[in-house]
Amino acid sequence: MATPRAEEPEVRHLTGGRASTEATNGRAAFYLHRPEGGLDFGFRLYRFPQSGLRWAPWWVKPRSREREASEEERGGPERRRDARRGASRRTGIMTDVHRRFLQLLMTHGVLEEWDIKRLQKHCYKVHDCSAPVGNLEDFINNINSVLESLCIEIKKGVTEDDGRPIYALVNLATTPVSKMATDFAENELDLFRKALELIVDSETGFASSTNILNLVDQLKGKKMRKKEAEQVLQKFVQSKWLIEKEGEFTLHGRAILELGQYIREMYPDAVKVCNICHNLLIQGQSCETCGIRMHLPCVAKFFQSNREPRCPHCNDYWPHEIPEVFNSEKKEEEEEEEEEAVATKVRRKTLQSRQH
Repeated sequence: MATPRAEEPEVRHLTGGRASTEATNGRAAFYLHRPEGGLDFGFRLYRFPQSGLRWAPWWVKPRSREREASEEERGGPERRRDARRGASRRTGIMTDVHRRFLQLLMTHGVLEEWDIKRLQKHCYKVHDCSAPVGNLEDFINNINSVLESLCIEIKKGVTEDDGRPIYALVNLATTPVSKMATDFAENELDLFRKALELIVDSETGFASSTNILNLVDQLKGKKMRKKEAEQVLQKFVQSKWLIEKEGEFTLHGRAILELGQYIREMYPDAVKVCNICHNLLIQGQSCETCGIRMHLPCVAKFFQSNREPRCPHCNDYWPHEIPEVFNSEKKEEEEEEEEEAVATKVRRKTLQSRQH
């Protein structure tokens, strides 16, 4: 596989510290040197099998106490005072476990909670078998405290169709277009905008492939044929920006997590909000009398103990089928049983091979 040509990256999403760039082993790279002298955070340009060229966290190294002390002495009283203030803000310490976890999460973009927990266990196993696996929430908060100065965050959300918890690495600083610009061409991004607008404006939260493809002639940049547009839509599905169901498209949980604020600002008249959790709603159920809307998982939780469901706003009968509540504990038990069954099968095969 060819090594990507080293280019000067545009450092747009850094908001604090001093950014420097260089080409290392043929790869473009940049680092963030925090002004308080706490952490040097590095990203390099990698080529991933599924997502192509992407920035990935590469180097995080705490500065030694001797280095900090010498820099403080050289900087004089003002520098020492700034360093002390910075030290009080530093809370995260990145280990090899955290770095590997962050790199693998970036290659996927978004993962379900069970996969996130398995990923965390895997990273502990690779780097420190003796250490107990830490609490997932604390583990992620620790990473987020380091990523804060880069305006990047690991966010938790839920899928709109069945309420499965998901985690995504979200860029908080740049515009929604530039968040996707490293992966898609201008006309491809414009196709996504067209699809997004159709999805947000629809009553169901879905846009048909036919309606999206009919807008191909209006795209900016290089002309695109409908066949090419179909392939681009599949790229959005593979990159987990869109979900396809029976020829119709809706937003993936990753897109809602990262583009939620943008959608609220760009489509204020079309935006729908859940009456229960008050978060952005793309697909859900609505009351036929008063028109309020609810996410499917919120509907399931709100009505799970009600034999005769009624609208929480107007108290009229709720005419829709009540979906099942996603049970994360049951899911974990099923996954653990499946893993144990696979492990048992492997052990049996190993014993049989030794006997022969």
